[in-house]
Amino acid sequence: MGSTVAIVGGGYGGVALARQLDPDFDVVLIDPRDAFVHAVAALRGLVDADWAQRIYFGYEGLFTRGRHLRDRAVAVESGGVATAGGAWVEADYVVLATGSSYPYPAKPDTEDSADSLTRHAGTRAELAASSRVLLLGAGPVGLELAGEITEQWPDTEVVVVDPADDVLGGRYLPELRRSLSEQLTARGVRLELGSALTAPPSVPPGIREPFSVTTESGVRIDADLWFRCYGVVPLSDMLRGELAAARRPDGHVEVDEYLRVVGASNVFAVGDVTAVPEPKRSKAASDHAVVVAANIRALAAGRPAEEVYRPGGDAVLVPLGSTGGASQVPGPDGPMVLGAAETSRYKGDDLLLGRFAELFGAPAQ
Repeated sequence: MGSTVAIVGGGYGGVALARQLDPDFDVVLIDPRDAFVHAVAALRGLVDADWAQRIYFGYEGLFTRGRHLRDRAVAVESGGVATAGGAWVEADYVVLATGSSYPYPAKPDTEDSADSLTRHAGTRAELAASSRVLLLGAGPVGLELAGEITEQWPDTEVVVVDPADDVLGGRYLPELRRSLSEQLTARGVRLELGSALTAPPSVPPGIREPFSVTTESGVRIDADLWFRCYGVVPLSDMLRGELAAARRPDGHVEVDEYLRVVGASNVFAVGDVTAVPEPKRSKAASDHAVVVAANIRALAAGRPAEEVYRPGGDAVLVPLGSTGGASQVPGPDGPMVLGAAETSRYKGDDLLLGRFAELFGAPAQ
């Protein structure tokens, strides 16, 4: 019997790590969902029924010796994990891969994939019957959702509101923001930037019911449906004992250069929940997993942790439907911007689905 690794959370970082460690460790992946959700493609799944079926992968495809415990972690300590169902998973190594919550529809808000499909279908019907849609937030999620809606329903009026003066915030290259703004405007998307709403919409998000809102600059917006496209919340409130001290007030967890939770020798963290200063992306979570896998192997072999994680730059790929979008990626002389064709080739066309089908041993779709 090898060492036991308890991985708390079955998102991008958790599944990548489970797959890498499974051949040599007894991995227990603790997650309350019945399947992995490929959240990168969730917005296309919202507008396209065929895509909705393709974003879920059963966790059993990850393992030859490990297992998925379908339960919610309520206490994570250096010696193991307690679950809501009353289980105690004793572990030699613990990895916090809980990620973050985000408003529906960017992340499904149910733990059962069949329920998620039903919810997506209901929202899709509401969208198809709406002529005017309001999106609050001009970050990557708001822009991607605007792109998916206008590709599926070109006649739908989409308004994106954000108190920031430009899309994507200020840390990206001006030409990236300009390209995305121009493409969205060409699709008929209206960008109302630099002014917040005086009050939130009077109806719940995702429910078709006509309403009016006004920005602080006095612009009135009428719409049938709206979504909130901001609000990342790290999921770390289950840390106990000495681990709790590593939790920052904003919920992110402090880690050292080896991605160990500060103050612990055998507990690591990966993905969105970490306080690593970089954009929170699925690729970063997968990169974290490579480092943590190497360090757990080193510790298990009696060596100190040896693999250092170096944060990535401000890279982002923002597809606007299957054919549009723009990206910022590292280049030989610094960050560079890619246009719609390259963005489609790298991400927009299949939204990385093939890569994750391979990870889970599933047939290409």
